[in-house]
Amino acid sequence: MSAKEVTIARIYTLEGHDQLNQALDILRDEEKIFGVTIVRGIVGFGENRKVHTSSLLTLSLELPLIIEFYDEPEKVEKAIQILKSRLDFKHIVSWSAMVHCDLTD
Repeated sequence: MSAKEVTIARIYTLEGHDQLNQALDILRDEEKIFGVTIVRGIVGFGENRKVHTSSLLTLSLELPLIIEFYDEPEKVEKAIQILKSRLDFKHIVSWSAMVHCDLTD
């Protein structure tokens, strides 16, 4: 097995904005991205400094979500541009990494 350069992208968003399923459809069906993981945060805040949290008293539908995916750099860049244009994601970060598996699996 050899290592291969990939790009990892992470999108920060909130639950309840109806973007998650659309983003998954784009990444899985249209762009055929190799790996995607969704993480639900228990607390977080963005540029407006409003804290989004879960508690037993207030079960918020606006918990932080992280959509993380990786693939070859060109595929990730194209997917980012599509997600930004169609779903208006504003908080996206990306970085280079090495993957130690065969991306054709």
